[in-house]
Amino acid sequence: MGWIRNPKDFGSGCLFAAFGVAAIAIGSSYPVGSAARMGPGYFPRALGLILLALAAILLIRGLRTQGSRVAYGDLRPILIVLGAVLLFGLTVLPLGLVLATILLIVVSSMASHERNLKEALIASIALAIFVVLAFGYGLKLQLPILPPMFTR
Repeated sequence: MGWIRNPKDFGSGCLFAAFGVAAIAIGSSYPVGSAARMGPGYFPRALGLILLALAAILLIRGLRTQGSRVAYGDLRPILIVLGAVLLFGLTVLPLGLVLATILLIVVSSMASHERNLKEALIASIALAIFVVLAFGYGLKLQLPILPPMFTR
């Protein structure tokens, strides 16, 4: 990989290209319509084309400009946050939106080196209230607010 001078830009370009191709592939099964009457496939294809254009710019920069190598730091915080999001997805139906959000924030806070359970609980309660108001009542998402055993 000696011909890649800026690995960060080159890697970002590859990522943008992958998402652009995915957006175009997903949007290809929907009718495009026209600029005046956009169909459901218009936005995914337009977004995909924009992402591919950005990818081309980044790939060219990655080959022409000098840049620093990609540094891999501690993966533990990333894995904890990803695990917390996965845990939220697995627990939102059985526990409800409130408890799953609190669990998400408390587990995610363990990724920080400055862990403080009291602050995490306060933040999780405040965010749970916001999530219930925004998604439960504002957007009327069909997710249980509380565990099913409390709503019967």
